[in-house]
Amino acid sequence: MNKTERLLAIVIELQRSRLQTADELAEVLGVSVRTIYRDMQALSEAGVPIIGETGLGYSLMEGYFLPPISFTVEEAVSLVLGAEFIEKRFDPAFRSSARSSSKKIEAILSGPIREETSRIQGGIRLLHQDEMAVMLREKEHLGIIREAMLESKKIRFTYNKRVARADGGRVTVRTVSPFGLAHDEQNGWLLLAFCELRKDIRHFRVSRISDLTVTDEPFQLPDHFNLQSYRPKDTRGIQVCAIFNSDIADRVEEANNYYMETAEAREDGYHATFRVREPEELLSWMLGWGADVVITEPESFRNRIREEISKMQERY
Repeated sequence: MNKTERLLAIVIELQRSRLQTADELAEVLGVSVRTIYRDMQALSEAGVPIIGETGLGYSLMEGYFLPPISFTVEEAVSLVLGAEFIEKRFDPAFRSSARSSSKKIEAILSGPIREETSRIQGGIRLLHQDEMAVMLREKEHLGIIREAMLESKKIRFTYNKRVARADGGRVTVRTVSPFGLAHDEQNGWLLLAFCELRKDIRHFRVSRISDLTVTDEPFQLPDHFNLQSYRPKDTRGIQVCAIFNSDIADRVEEANNYYMETAEAREDGYHATFRVREPEELLSWMLGWGADVVITEPESFRNRIREEISKMQERY
């Protein structure tokens, strides 16, 4: 990064974050603090209204913005594709914003860059699921959850668990403090929230939520909670071992099962280990491979497979 690029990067950083220290800027840009001091002097001499507050850091005078920034083709494609993803997977409010932001990006591109961006974008396609009822409901919920997060209000909903409880029930009513939303390619949108029933942070698939309402009860996000660095507790304490036929090993790999921990091709087949909270989480997935898989342990899960196969035989 040359000096001109660095000066521009400093202004962008100060526009992005209201106040930054010389140490923080030096770390972001990979230069010394002394270099940052010299760059600040150069920017001030060039007429950029930088405010230095002793002991606090640097900021830009309120109301100062850079003129429109020039994008490379790669940067423009990245932004347009990102807007397309948001348009397809977020709630209506964000969908509208994504569409308008994409148009604004295209509007400020120079003619040649716009044409090249359009050409490259035409060769890239983001595949999305059909607009099924589940996805439509998920999108509706996102807007309500987002509103509750902004207003720091608890929400209440009915949750349909994938695996039944010991009493056979699947449905529970939860009141939670919504801490954040995460997107997973396998599970879709996940709500991370403090659950009053479980007295701990829990994950809820938004597609399994129904009867969602925002309560009048406020909550406060814990000071120690950071969504970007949050790592959930691993409560998967049961190991399941299986051997798949070698000729379907590639399909098993492509399935990319969330619970799979290890996999190894051997002479007698494709050996895989899974770690779960309860084996029932793997039941349907394992049965889907038919005679191409054998569960080797635990014995209790082997018996559960036999029981399910017996029920299937009775139906046929």
